[in-house]
Amino acid sequence: MARRSHKSQLGCIACEELSELGAGKEGWLVDNPNLLCALDTHSVALANRSTILVIGWSDSDGSRLKIQPELSPTDAEYISAIEWLVFEEIRVIVVGTSCGYLLIFSLGGDLIHQQMIHPGRVLKLRVRGTKRDLIQDASLEEVCVVMPRVIARLDGSDIQNMLQQWLQETHSQFWEQKSKRRDSEHFGNSYGRLPYQLWNVSKYGTCADAAITGIMPPPLMELQSSQRYYCAVTIGEDAVISAFRLSEDKNRSLVGAILSKVVPAAFSTIASFSKLIWRSKQTSTKKSDQKPQPFAQASPLTCLKDHPRKGEKLTLSPSGTLAAITDSLGRILLLDTQALVVVRLWKGYRDASCLFMEMLVNKDIASSSSTYYEPVKSDYCLCLAIHAPRKGIIEIWQMRTGPRLRTIQCTKGSKMLQPTYRFGASMSSPYIPLEVFLLNEDSGQISVLNRTLNL
Repeated sequence: MARRSHKSQLGCIACEELSELGAGKEGWLVDNPNLLCALDTHSVALANRSTILVIGWSDSDGSRLKIQPELSPTDAEYISAIEWLVFEEIRVIVVGTSCGYLLIFSLGGDLIHQQMIHPGRVLKLRVRGTKRDLIQDASLEEVCVVMPRVIARLDGSDIQNMLQQWLQETHSQFWEQKSKRRDSEHFGNSYGRLPYQLWNVSKYGTCADAAITGIMPPPLMELQSSQRYYCAVTIGEDAVISAFRLSEDKNRSLVGAILSKVVPAAFSTIASFSKLIWRSKQTSTKKSDQKPQPFAQASPLTCLKDHPRKGEKLTLSPSGTLAAITDSLGRILLLDTQALVVVRLWKGYRDASCLFMEMLVNKDIASSSSTYYEPVKSDYCLCLAIHAPRKGIIEIWQMRTGPRLRTIQCTKGSKMLQPTYRFGASMSSPYIPLEVFLLNEDSGQISVLNRTLNL
């Protein structure tokens, strides 16, 4: 009887250009901390400190692209984060640098946008969204920029509007002249500065990773506030887990709210005077947009300190209600981000990495071949894929308290990847489950873990 395979081969990225990133040496993909990977549905982007290589891995897309951003040699600037931005008609690559810049490149290698977020190294770029449903009145789509002490949030609609403007210009008859004019500008933000919100989350020390998990209720004293509040979870060396309530309004605080009700006249006078001073300072500064943006309010909610345990990597579920956190003691903590309680713990997984995925657990649907049936979201269950490289296996556990569904053997030098979130997906379109892909450093083969349990 033939042995069942739990993986399906999809394509290969092996090419000569990969040698520039160290391909051919043992551990070039998994042991090099400076090598970054980001996966799209048909392409993978790999970057070292100065070069980005985009390779199509499907049969229909074997394209290759090399991008070398202009980085500051005086500041020893380098590429520190990379991710895809995928909209309905636009696919671009967003890059974070060690000096706090955000760069957006087209698949033609052109720099579309360049903007300073905050001085410091960009640790991670998180692209995620929560679809519109019966409970939420709007979709929540965002790009989160994580730094050692700072979290920034950019709204997906603002980025999409900027990219649509860029796309319209590329198809205009005056594109060549406009391109020359934009190349002469010092900053690549000719389409306007992207608005964003910025929070300082260093209350409990620097963070190694962080994420905005979603919208949360306002504080008790501000139930009537029209401001939106977010919940952020951070992990790091000093605090394994900490959580913050993030306010949209950088000027609003409990003290400010009380003052505005008790002494409205004095408060408005002071505010008007401060605005006059602020405007005068703005007009006298030629490069005011280069100044760091003021922080909005970040209120600490909870903190877990357990020395010498250190938080290392954080992975969010699609809805943001669960987070898998790996620590320095070989443990994996499953955090309920709404109750801020650890609901599950795994031990003995040093150097592990985690990704959420969805499995088709309805055996009747999975095995049915008599009639064609397109599985819907309710046919899938949320699972956690845990890659334990020291054991050479991938385990799939059903959430939240379910059993281990499968153990998959994987070769040394394999890396788990997941396609980036796709902005603007319609609720009426067929449901695309969350999948986990494997990239092998020796062969360059890309495979996907099968979603059904009977394979």
